[in-house]
Amino acid sequence: MPVIVHRQFIKAPIELCFDLARNVEIHTKTTEKTKERAIDGVTKGLLEEGDTVTWEAIHFGVKQRLTAKVICMEKPDQFVDVMVKGAFHSFVHTHQFIEEGAGTIMTDEFDYKSPFGLLGSLADKLFLEKYMRRFIISRARELKKIAESLAANSTK
Repeated sequence: MPVIVHRQFIKAPIELCFDLARNVEIHTKTTEKTKERAIDGVTKGLLEEGDTVTWEAIHFGVKQRLTAKVICMEKPDQFVDVMVKGAFHSFVHTHQFIEEGAGTIMTDEFDYKSPFGLLGSLADKLFLEKYMRRFIISRARELKKIAESLAANSTK
């Protein structure tokens, strides 16, 4: 099972970073490249513990749907979502936030298992793990831009 860990420093308060990371509309903005959108469950606002959301996006040229459920929420330090239905065999995505100096360290830990046994493991090695790492990093960088812009504007 591949585990992708990405840390991103954001010059913004922990509460802002936490809320942006669980905001459905912000998620959509940070995943524009894959045309991701919420189509069922919570489709607007902030995700809370127990909430589910079904995302529709285009990955590898194919429209896909994935339903995730928030199984843990410790405001403003961490929340965890798991796949309920979708293309992976399973995944657990832990979002962690730690205050650091004048900002926040946001850590994504994406622990997933591909479908199709040995073929899935081969796909991980050939392209899927690299693709997922780029996706997570891209989303974190976009979230950083939004958070830092909002934080800068709130101090003016």
